[in-house]
Amino acid sequence: MSTLAIFFIKIYKKFLSPLFASSCRFYPTCSEYAIEAIETHGFIHGLWLSFRRILRCNPYCKCGYDPVPPKEFMVISKITKTKVG
Repeated sequence: MSTLAIFFIKIYKKFLSPLFASSCRFYPTCSEYAIEAIETHGFIHGLWLSFRRILRCNPYCKCGYDPVPPKEFMVISKITKTKVG
């Protein structure tokens, strides 16, 4: 499933993205972020991270460098958010 998603993202980057003005406010671009997120975190979680990133890509959000969080960070953040008792 991940391979198919990455394939479609690459098709978008090659054929559709050049038709639009460069509008991504982040580095790496949203499509590059999506590919890296899916490769790092797997299909479901990578797709979720990509969806959240695309929602942040708007004129009212801070732009700039926004890397994919490392897999280890995501595990630690889930553990620290778990309620005890």
